[in-house]
Amino acid sequence: MSIDVNDESGFAPGIDLKEVSDLARFVLDRMRVHPAAELNVLFEDEESMARLHVEWMDLDGPTDVLSFPMDELRPAPIGEEPREGVLGDIVVCPQVAARQAYTAGHAVAEEVLLLVTHGILHLLGYDHAEEDERREMFDLQRQLLLTFLAGRRADPVAPEPTEI
Repeated sequence: MSIDVNDESGFAPGIDLKEVSDLARFVLDRMRVHPAAELNVLFEDEESMARLHVEWMDLDGPTDVLSFPMDELRPAPIGEEPREGVLGDIVVCPQVAARQAYTAGHAVAEEVLLLVTHGILHLLGYDHAEEDERREMFDLQRQLLLTFLAGRRADPVAPEPTEI
């Protein structure tokens, strides 16, 4: 799996690029994405994110995360082989993430991981325009992130969590 993570945001506290890469690999594995799939994660400042937001969504101001799918890869059903290809790009604005983390009462690092998970699910075809879609996507997002975080804190000899 090719996961490229770059920080061009200049965000002072910094972002743990390895943890972001580890999370992306975890989510893609759990979602049964082909091992040769390609994903790019880019952290941009508010100004750059605001430009992208206007250009692609026709909305003013910076947003937290944007996803740009490429080959429309989808999770492979159990028993089927995943399709090879380029998953796409995720762009995250850590400054917006920091404000959201403060409002939600959790760490900026956790908000960044949440946004990356959210972005990957969008690349895999999940959406939250309708209430049933929202529930499905946000439940899956929460399950993936909490399982990843629990595994990071768990005993290194603990068994792997079951596949989603």
